[in-house]
Amino acid sequence: MYRKILVPIALDHDVSPQTLKIARDLCDDGGEIIALHVHEEPQGSAAAVLPEALVEEGVNRAKELMAQKLAGVTGVTARLAEGRSYRTIVEFAADNGVDCIVMGSHKPGLGEFLLGSTAARVVRHAPCAVHVYRSS
Repeated sequence: MYRKILVPIALDHDVSPQTLKIARDLCDDGGEIIALHVHEEPQGSAAAVLPEALVEEGVNRAKELMAQKLAGVTGVTARLAEGRSYRTIVEFAADNGVDCIVMGSHKPGLGEFLLGSTAARVVRHAPCAVHVYRSS
């Protein structure tokens, strides 16, 4: 069905096994699945006061957590990007010829209806099909 599928991975949510399974089910034989974690750098005044070594430690910790989350998973390429979550996911998809994004979403609260969740923003701006898995 799809040749190149992007699966955004949030290291603090447990929907990755489900979204990776959905991606496998949707992927053509010989297709590619990319698991992407977007590490958001500190913003505003926090960025100004945090030592660079601490920021680098955060990136390294994200790499470790991603490796743990994907341990034993075959046929998936792990990628780490830095930036704002939804924007980086959309740009990565556009820049890398992704034809489908499979991502998880949690049940939104009132604040997210007003502000918009990452999944909702990706759905609105993605250059390709988006399949959203909502956990219960």
